[in-house]
Parts: sequence; structure tokens; C-alpha cells
Amino acid sequence: MYAEKNAVGIDLGTTYSCVGFWKNNRIEIIPNEQGNRTTPSYVSFTDTEILVGEVAKHQVATNPYNTVFDVHRLIGRNFYDPDFQTDMKHWPFRIFEKNGRLYVRVRYKGEKKDFSPEEITSMILLKMKDIAEAFLGESVKNVVITVPNYFNSLQRQAIVDASTIAGLNALRIINSPSAAAIAYELDRKPTGLRNVLVFDLGGGTCNVSLFDIKHEGILDVIAVAGNNHLGGEDFDNRIVNHFVQEFKNKFNKDLTSNVRALCRLREQCERAKRILSASKQAFIEIDSLFEDIDFHTSLTRDRFEKMNQDLFMSITELIDKVLQDSRMKKSDVNEIVLVGGSTRIPKIQRMISEFFNGKELNKSINSDEAAAYGASTLASILSGNTSKKLEGLLLVEANSLSLGIETLDVYEGNSTRSIENNLLGEFELSGILPAPKGVPQIKITFDINADGILNVSAFDKTTGRKNKITITSGFSKEEIERLVAETEKYRMDKERVIQKVQARNVLESYTYDLRNVIQCIENMKNELENAVQDSITWLDENQESEKDEYEFKLNLLKKIANPIVMKLGVNGSP
Repeated sequence: MYAEKNAVGIDLGTTYSCVGFWKNNRIEIIPNEQGNRTTPSYVSFTDTEILVGEVAKHQVATNPYNTVFDVHRLIGRNFYDPDFQTDMKHWPFRIFEKNGRLYVRVRYKGEKKDFSPEEITSMILLKMKDIAEAFLGESVKNVVITVPNYFNSLQRQAIVDASTIAGLNALRIINSPSAAAIAYELDRKPTGLRNVLVFDLGGGTCNVSLFDIKHEGILDVIAVAGNNHLGGEDFDNRIVNHFVQEFKNKFNKDLTSNVRALCRLREQCERAKRILSASKQAFIEIDSLFEDIDFHTSLTRDRFEKMNQDLFMSITELIDKVLQDSRMKKSDVNEIVLVGGSTRIPKIQRMISEFFNGKELNKSINSDEAAAYGASTLASILSGNTSKKLEGLLLVEANSLSLGIETLDVYEGNSTRSIENNLLGEFELSGILPAPKGVPQIKITFDINADGILNVSAFDKTTGRKNKITITSGFSKEEIERLVAETEKYRMDKERVIQKVQARNVLESYTYDLRNVIQCIENMKNELENAVQDSITWLDENQESEKDEYEFKLNLLKKIANPIVMKLGVNGSP
């Protein structure tokens, strides 16, 4: 089928996700059921069903403990990491650790239920799949999915697992700046050799990639940098903390003791942040925020910039790191492309431009849709699209994190100390002959596939012994199959709810239509009875009238009666 041959691309974002596909020699971004081209990455659990997207986000204030978001910040994280513990303070839903794995505990259909980040992610992917299928009218299977630059091997494998649970086949896992670079290159007029820096700042992550376009359509990644803990959500947190303190100072009450009040405040803070991208002041007005207290306040753009100054400075540090790693000067960069909703913040645009000595920034591509645009393009290529527009388009990726081993423990990260890096796995190479330190010769091979999934092998040159390991997210084949079956059960539950609502709507519509008919009949009946009684009264009072008067009165009665009789379905006329 068409959708099978031409796979979709999904930009899986921290706060919003987007899906597109190749059609009529161009990429088309698919709107959701509300007509919006991006969909909130929110999942909400209720007493009857699982909600995803727009309707789930609307549940945050009313159903805070069972509405999950920021799932990007859950995948592959260490529960006891200090940064993660700080993040947890901003989430109303409960997170706990079991057997070394994170879980979210919610109440679904009146019972406690635990979900892994991979399962939550699969629900978002399934929602994007449903959006695509509803638009295309066909089944969708193959997909290319974007992730942040600094997602490690475990996190990338978790995304692959999530796509499998959602009934999708992940053709490729691609860094979001690389996807945006494809979008940039696809619509660019040929201009020869160029060094292009893609700056991607979204809701939860900041990613910087430098590309060398040696030939038309060939994108070679020279250097990457990223921070999986820097984005619009962090700016929101600063605003929330500011107003929590302001509320406490004004009314001597702590908002943090009321989760619903905190969620309502967060919604308004996010709104204020967006307004400040276009205006110098935003107003916040929340009636009965806490203990019947109305909270009316404002935030200036200058105050917003000052409270986030340290976060903004870390952005330029990432850019500087990319230039150092690539051994390039600022003047060597020909183009700076902005991607991600948070790049709309004026202060960030000024800082990046000033960093490059006043260079004009490229804002020509849609910052919200660029990654989905590029992912959809790559999906089309991988599914066999032979369009001339795609000829010669090639992406050469770079690994974002350093790899190393310590006594056959495999680590990933950029710290000089192994303990400060991410332990990916371990394996044993037994039977090595005793020898002085440094004498045994073991060859280690790191093999990274196109999705960034790592395979490590070791070979003892003396004994010929060897072993290998594939870094996985920890889910066994049996667990994946179980989760796939559970997802299908959730889908059937959702379908039953939809069918029940539709049946209720049909009955309700028919019932009220009949009530309207009855009311209409009653009104017409009264009108007809009044006309008949008027005619009888006239006849009694006008026994000696002339022929013309009788005929005039008859025509007047027919003029009133005939339309009513016809509506009632009665044949003939008086």
C-alpha cells in the first residue's frame, strides 16, 4: 500500500510531536483531529480510557496525578541522579524505581497501574500513527523517529522498543538537528560548499550540530553537542518558582502544597513565556488559584531574561564546544539555522547572533516542523522513493558520545572518569593466560549501526578467545511481546469507548430530533386550531356575507392550513 511504501517521519519531542509523509514530490505535515500540525506529548489515564495528545494536556489541571508528560526526561535516567530528583519536584505524577528500572504509577480504571517510560512513549507514537492513518486512510508501519543528539545507546534502543510496542517498524533513529538539516538542504538552492550550524532548542533539550556540505545533497556531520536537560520546560520552571515565591510573599501561603493549583499556574506561565516572544510584558490572571485567592500579576521580558540568564549562557557554551571539536572559527560557519519552538525567544536569537559577531540567523524553515520534515524525507528515501528531488541526498552521522571500556565494562560519555559516564553493559572474556601487566593483547571493536545502537566485541590475540555484547534497553523478547499484547488491549478498550460514545451520540441526537419534531407539531397544531376556531367564529358572526367574502376567508384559511397539513404528511386540503 502507499503508506507502507512511503513511510512516515515522526519528530518525537519532549513537549510536542509532529508527523509527516512524502506526497506529490514534497513533504506534507499531517494535522491531528483538532487541525493542529503538532500534538502535545501528553498521556492521561482516566477511569474509562487512556487519552493522548490535546485531550490529555487538558487533563493536567483536573487530573494531575495521572497525566504524564516530559517522558523524554524519563527514558534512560538514573532514579537517584540529583538532577533527576530535582526534575521530579516539578512533576505531579509519581515515579519510582523497581529492579533498576523507572516506572510511573497512575490510577487507570480505578486501579493502580505501573508503566515504564517506553510504554508511555509507545502511546505517544501510537497516537502519531493513528493521526497518520486517519489522514492517509491506510495502515502505517514503517517510520523514522527523531531523538536528541545526546541520547545514548540505551535511550535510542528504548525508542526502538517503544516503536515496536506501538506496532511500528523503526527504519531509522535520527538526531533531530540532522533531520532539520535534511529539511534545510532539500529546499535550498545549490550554492556550493558550506558549513552549516543547526541550533535546535525545544521543550526539553538543546542540540547543536555542525554540518559540512561538501557536495549538493551530502550532509557530513562534523561535530555535535547537546544538553538533554535544557529547554522550554526549564524556562517554565524558573517562572513557576518565581510566582510561587511571589504568592507566598503576598499571601503567606505555599502553593506547592496543592498540585492542582501548581498545574494551573504552570499552564499560565507557559502561556506567558510564549507571549513574551512577541510582547515585552505578559499578564497572569488566575481566579481562585489557592484557597479562593485570586492571583493577578505580570512578567516583563526583561525579568524573564534575567531569571534564565545562566541557562541562556549555557547555550553559547554548547555552540563553542561544537566549534572547538570541529576546529573551526566562528567565521568558518556560513549559515546558522534555528530549529525548535524555544528559538523564538528574542534573547536567545540575540545571543547566538552576537556570538557570531552579528551574523544574520536563518529562520526560513518552520521551527516546529523542520525535524518531522527531515525525518519524513529520510523515511521516503529508505522506503525506496526514486524522486529526482531526492537524488544524491546523503547524511553521514557522527557519534555524539565517546565510547570506552574498563576491564570489559562498557561506558559511554564525555567525562575523563569512567564512574561519571553511563555504564552501558558488561561482558566477560574468560580464559586469558596469566601475563605481566600490559602484555595481554585484546582487540576491542565498537560497531554502531545507523540507529546509534552499539555492538561491542573483544578478541584476545593470544588465545583466540572472543565475546561480544549488544547494548539493549533491558527488555527481553518475551517482555516486548507482552507489552505489544497489552497495547493492543488498550487499543481495543479505546475502540470500545469510542463506539460507546458514538452509539450514545446517535441515540441522543435522534431523541432530541424527535423532541424538536413534537414541539414543532404542537406549535403547528396550535396555529391550525387557532385558524380553524377563528374561521368558525367568523362564520357564526357573518351569516349573510357575500360570495367574495366567503371565498376570501377560505383562501386565507388555506394559506395558513395547507403548509401545516403538508408538513404533517396529510394528503389533500380542506
